[in-house]
Amino acid sequence: MLQCQLGRPLSAMGDHGATSTGDPQLDEAVRRWLSWDKNRRTRAQVESLVAAGRLNDLRTRLCSRMSFGTAGLRAPMGAGFNRINDLTVIQSTQGLHSYLCRCFADFSSRGVVVGFDTRGQEDSGCSSQRLAKLTAAVMLSRDVPVHLFSTFVPTPFVVYWCNGAQISSPHEQEILQSIEEQLEPWSASCWEEELVESCSLRTDPLTQINSCYMDELTSLCFHRDLNSSCPLKFVHSSFHGVGHVFVQQAFYAFGFAPPIPVPEQKDPDPNFSSVRCPNPEEGESVLELSLLLAERENARIILATDPDADRLAVAEKSDGCGWKVFTGNELAALLGWWMFFNWKEAHPDPADTQKVYMLATTVSSKILQTFARIEGFHFEETLPGFKWIGNRIHQLSQMGNNVIFAFEESIGFLCGGLVPEKDGVSSAVVVAEMAAYLHNKKLSLNQQLLNIYQTYGHHVSQTSYVVCDDPPTIQTIFCRIRNFDGEASYPKTCGGVRIVHVRDVTAGYDSSRPDRRSVLPVTRSSHMITFTLQNGVVATLRTSGTEPKIKCYTEYCAAPGTSEASCLEAELRRITAALLDEFLEPERNNLIRRCV
Repeated sequence: MLQCQLGRPLSAMGDHGATSTGDPQLDEAVRRWLSWDKNRRTRAQVESLVAAGRLNDLRTRLCSRMSFGTAGLRAPMGAGFNRINDLTVIQSTQGLHSYLCRCFADFSSRGVVVGFDTRGQEDSGCSSQRLAKLTAAVMLSRDVPVHLFSTFVPTPFVVYWCNGAQISSPHEQEILQSIEEQLEPWSASCWEEELVESCSLRTDPLTQINSCYMDELTSLCFHRDLNSSCPLKFVHSSFHGVGHVFVQQAFYAFGFAPPIPVPEQKDPDPNFSSVRCPNPEEGESVLELSLLLAERENARIILATDPDADRLAVAEKSDGCGWKVFTGNELAALLGWWMFFNWKEAHPDPADTQKVYMLATTVSSKILQTFARIEGFHFEETLPGFKWIGNRIHQLSQMGNNVIFAFEESIGFLCGGLVPEKDGVSSAVVVAEMAAYLHNKKLSLNQQLLNIYQTYGHHVSQTSYVVCDDPPTIQTIFCRIRNFDGEASYPKTCGGVRIVHVRDVTAGYDSSRPDRRSVLPVTRSSHMITFTLQNGVVATLRTSGTEPKIKCYTEYCAAPGTSEASCLEAELRRITAALLDEFLEPERNNLIRRCV
């Protein structure tokens, strides 16, 4: 947290032209901002808030700092110490530099990799490219080599820690502490974007990394002969992001004709002018232009990558009419089946399966767990966020194991071991090859999904959430769940169905284990409790790290051939409603219900 308690009361804001807020703590925070920030637009934002007397808005922006969530430091762009802007990026880079110097004796020679995407905010004078250049400038000002990409690239091109995975605890906390220790920009050089053009310590890794990526991508190509003659047409949307060029190259690497790009969305646009929400996870409602183009071109498959190309959405033309937009869990069932099917073709010896792993986050479908139980390979769960998957992949690889597929339900997939990160580019072309193979067998993606469920049992999932703007209410709700039937006693039923296991990651508790200890890392900063019901339903309640929400993930994991999907869906809806009503008490706690 930014220490707003420091400093004397200010009757005026000195040379910066803003008047006092009347709050000494806030005045000090404003003084620091106006003293340090060299971006005229974000300075003007703070000055206008002071002039308008918008003290709550100022406190929100200036009296706290960004913290690490499930995927790095995340916040809206704009002025303030808890926003993404020039100053906070410079501060974060300074802290990172100090921490890396302590961790790596050879840091000053090995340097850092810096990438950027197409996003930006005109009002703040910020763009991903500008922030990348400022990051580079901070490092170059301390004579650290910087490998800065010359153009926007997919997130998977930019590795994180030395193992390639996103950083996790305890690095996160120590980096935050390092940031706090040196908040004032070191020198004017930290603001000099031009350093990346003139400094000999800056190199451009684009050609080398792109070539290596596309070469290694071919290790996921199993049926090139079918790809070159595939009659299917594919439409691709990059959602105004980085994906267009790289997905085209990936298709070429697999022997496909290039997918048909959505013309309105293939070029970078930080304003995302053609979509109401630049997130393909929203499904059909944001795929409108893709669907119209696919109908015109008689294309059967739509592939949509998000703006930084690490997520993938897929839609398929139904045999009757309309389109099937696959959920993240459904795509994982298909991709998990596909990766093991091809791995087994190349490794017929059952003994080889002992070194095979698939991973998923704990709020994702248990379909891979079912695959593993029947097929004999290993499955592991991680905490939500691909940083946990990436780090576990590294650990398993160090022990000689092979992770052939991993995913999170929010349309994040990793096929093979190309990078320890979700990857929309490689996933898109793998889906294309799977569709081509199935088409040759007179099957659609959806028909194969049904075949998978027939073999392994239906896995029907639902995601919903409640909005709660009052943190004490959230604390009260989870305290009640943990003391439901007396002190330290969790609920025993949900919707009249017996709860057979409870796992509370926040408390480090798991009733299914002999020692009652959860194998997942304890996360005290957020709440997450999973209930396993006797009828096969698994339900997780989890607080969001970035939004005022309690999320609810439920899944009915049925045995093969036990019931019609419609019956499972109806029962899952009933259990989900009971979970919300009995455990969260929305009406009593003034919660707003939402369904994803």
